This record gives sequence, structure tokens and C-alpha cells, in this order.
Amino acid sequence: MTDTTDTLPKRLGTGLLTAYGVGIMVGAGIYVLVGHAAGEAGVWAPLAFLLAGIVAVPSALSFAELSSRIPEAAGDSAYVEHGLRAHWLAVLVGLINIAAGIIGGAAVLRGGVGYLTALVPVDPLMAIVALGGLLTLIAVLGVVESLSFAAILTAVEVGGLALVVWAGFTAAPTSDWAAPTALHLPGVMAASIFAFFAFLGFDDLVNMAEEARDPARQMPRAILWSLAITSVLYALVTLAAVRAVPLEALSESERPLALVWTAATGQHAAFLSSIAVAAALNGVLAQVVMASRVFFGLGRRSRGLAIFHRANPRFGTPVLATIVTGAATIAAAAMLPVALLAEYTTLALLVVFTIVNAALIGVKRQKTPSPFSVPVIVPWLGILGALALFVANVQAFLP
Repeated sequence: MTDTTDTLPKRLGTGLLTAYGVGIMVGAGIYVLVGHAAGEAGVWAPLAFLLAGIVAVPSALSFAELSSRIPEAAGDSAYVEHGLRAHWLAVLVGLINIAAGIIGGAAVLRGGVGYLTALVPVDPLMAIVALGGLLTLIAVLGVVESLSFAAILTAVEVGGLALVVWAGFTAAPTSDWAAPTALHLPGVMAASIFAFFAFLGFDDLVNMAEEARDPARQMPRAILWSLAITSVLYALVTLAAVRAVPLEALSESERPLALVWTAATGQHAAFLSSIAVAAALNGVLAQVVMASRVFFGLGRRSRGLAIFHRANPRFGTPVLATIVTGAATIAAAAMLPVALLAEYTTLALLVVFTIVNAALIGVKRQKTPSPFSVPVIVPWLGILGALALFVANVQAFLP
């Protein structure tokens, strides 16, 4: 008989997995990135988001094949262990993912509290502790419960962005839109570099594979569907923005999507702050769930982390790993310079992308059959894309 404390119950279907993927990608960042993209690429900013989505496709396909072959929590670590036969590297990759999840969740939590305090007079530290604690509790109660709540928040986010799209296409077009400048390819390329980071999240999705009912079939579908939905949504939002708002105002605004709503309706877009809070809650919950699964999976592979390889028989979740992740997220949001740290952990994730694509090359050389398989050129393209983005972003950090 299987010891239920060492396994995670298989309760997730394609719908919840896809909603989780969309929710973790469509975060509060899109509310700011649109302005930055417009500043670099002008009216061609939607092309930058589509290009970034295309750049993400090879790595997404690599993750899709690996998650169908090796459906385990701490997926990246399992892939490195199987493909590169390097245990130390597998553990390091897992720890990077945990750090990225905690710091990313903390950055989003602090940002969400910033939106919340603009709506409600509340002490920021108390809000960080209360919201972080509540989301950690939801993550403890069960994976279906967590992802169902996240799906509701995702629906709110997507609904809000759909309203922005409607507003942008009903507003009078600006002169920038009516008489567009010629395509400036360097600007589009520059915008696509940081637009790529709006697509990070499909890599987190693979950590839920162990809890999918049929991972060989569901994981590739969830990864590719969530990437496709997000790409189209980003392109439509950006298209609506550059159509409705003058480029100079759009690029200088900290709340560019609010300008789209005001241009169409003449009204203040206070509701977007509420939606940004929902987006932040969704992002924090997704990161807590993800990082706790990486803890659980690493506990299977590393004796020093074995204490985390336990699932509560009642809730079916790794309770200790979830509580530790939630507490660390709250502490980081309260005390650390998380916005700066998030930039560095994002760079580290590009290194992880490179390693995981290399792991797929190693797995393919073992000639074992796979329920979902991509051409061998795909992981090589994934490596090329990740390294190119890494170099471009390192150069941006240099004086």
C-alpha cells in the first residue's frame, strides 16, 4: 500500500492547469510593461509581445516534453538529474527555483499591497502579513482548492484586461495610430527582450505535473494553451493601448492601462487598482504553491531536504514546505529589496532555462519513448534564445 504522506494526490485536470499557467503569467507586470514597450517600439509594440511569445515557444515545447516524460514535483531538478546525470546541479536548479518563487512572490505581494493601500487606509506591514498568511493557508488546504481560487482571480484579471481591450478599440484613434512611423526593428527587438519576462510562468507549471490526473496528455496541452492565450491577450491589450493613447503619455505613465480606460470613457479607472490587487494575490498564491512543490520534490532527491518530502494525509499538500515558503515570502516582502532581487533571480532563471533545454538533449539521446516529443532542434533553439536574452539583459545592467 502506498504511503500517502510521500505522494501528492492526482486531482488536477487540464482546465485548472491551464488557468494556473495563465494566472502565473498574466500578473501585475502587464499593467506597467505596456508603457515600456510603447516607449521602445511605438505603435509596433504589439509585435514585440508576439515576438517574445515566439521566442518562448522552443523552451515551452522542451518543458512540455520533459513534463510528459518525467511528471514529478521539482520538475526542473528531475529533468537535470535524468538528462545530465548531475545531482549537485539538479539540487542547485531546484534551490534557484525556490529562491525565485519566494522573491518573485514577495515582490508581487509588496506591489499588491501598494495598490491596496491606495484603495483602503491600512498599514502596509499588517497587510503584507495578513494577505501572505491568508494565501499560505489557502495553499495548505488543498491543491484543487488553491488552483480553483487562483482560477477565479485569473478570470477577474482577464476580465479586466478584456475591458481595457474594449476601451482601446472604442476610443478615438490617436494621431500616432492614424499616421504610424515606419517599423523600427531595433526598438521592437529591445521591447521584446523585457516583454519575454511577461511570459515566465510556463516553467512553474511543470512543478504541478505530479498532481495531474494524466500528465502525459495534460501537461503539454496546459503549457501550450496557457502560452497561446497569454500571447494573444498581451498583443490585444498592447494594440488597444497604442491605438487609444498618445505614445509619449503611454511611455511615461506608471499606470498606462488606466489611460486607455480614461481615453475611451472619460472616467477614472479606479477598478484597475482592484484588479491589480487580484492579480497580485494570484501571483503570490501561484508562487507559494510552486515553490512548496519544488521543496517536496527536492526532499525526494536530497537527504538534507527529506523533511519536506511529506504530504498531509488530510489535505494532500506538503504542509511544512508550504508554511516555510509562505513565511519566507512574507518576511522577504517586509524586509528585503525584492524588486532589485527579482531582477537578478530572473537572470538566474534564464540560466535554468538553458540547463533544462540541455537536459532534454541528454534525455533524447537515451532513446526512450515519449508520449509527447518535439524535434531535436527545439531544445537547441531554446538554449540559443535563453542565452541571447541573458546576454542582452546583462549588458543592460552594465554601466
